[in-house]
Amino acid sequence: MSPSSRLASARATSDLDVPPAGAQEPAGHPDGVRATARIRAAHNGRVTTLPQLRSDGPFHLRRMRTDGNAATVGIIGAMSAPLGGDRLTLDITAEDRAELEVITAAATLALRGPTTEAATYDVRLTAGEHAHLLWLPQPLISAAGSNLRQTYTVELAATSRFVLREEQVLGRADEEPGHIVSRILVHRAGRPLLDQQTAYGAPEPGWDGPAVLNRHRAVGQLLVVDPRVHVRRGPILLGEGIKDGCAVLAPLANGPALLATAVAPTTSILRELLDEAHAHAFTR
Repeated sequence: MSPSSRLASARATSDLDVPPAGAQEPAGHPDGVRATARIRAAHNGRVTTLPQLRSDGPFHLRRMRTDGNAATVGIIGAMSAPLGGDRLTLDITAEDRAELEVITAAATLALRGPTTEAATYDVRLTAGEHAHLLWLPQPLISAAGSNLRQTYTVELAATSRFVLREEQVLGRADEEPGHIVSRILVHRAGRPLLDQQTAYGAPEPGWDGPAVLNRHRAVGQLLVVDPRVHVRRGPILLGEGIKDGCAVLAPLANGPALLATAVAPTTSILRELLDEAHAHAFTR
């Protein structure tokens, strides 16, 4: 059974800039939700266990059934979020030698809420020595009128393996998107590996023009950090034979790492492009 199928079953049976160190986080709107959910995976010498699985606010965490020694955690939305003024945080750690996959039951929908103030959605991911951490959520949808700042802060050990997939859908059917700013900040063995920020929707200038999205409404990235990846000398274009979508897979300095960036008219084409990028990462 696939991870998404397992989550669907569990759901049926179940009743964004990074502030500098020491800086005070935005207070948010008084009606906004403040929540921090935590996942901690550890290896007990035989299998990966979950000594900490703390749900909070809109995040309901469920351990999913797996066949191997790894652990899979599913995130089920317990309420509509993020809304304007919310301050949401996911803190996920895979300790030394732990193998952890984190997935979501459904797409995350960013809505306006009681205020036009930006919501923040911070995902903090940490992987220890010889750990394997995968962050594979369903897409994030930026609905009209929403305002979201999403941040990924990633700390990797020198020997850890890591996969991050980010998919964004700009607007629901027949509507303009809200404003979304997303930043990915990654350190490996204490050294910067990636610091990238994207911004779409009004008032960002030119975001929908031919130099950026060229009117596409699905955009995504795939980051693979793994000593086993085939790091090429330069970027390669993907998507041959895929209509109206394209992707580029490029190596990163300071590590055995590849970053794929893709744009497409639909989420299904976007996922196809990112899957192709993942396959290319391990093809010699």
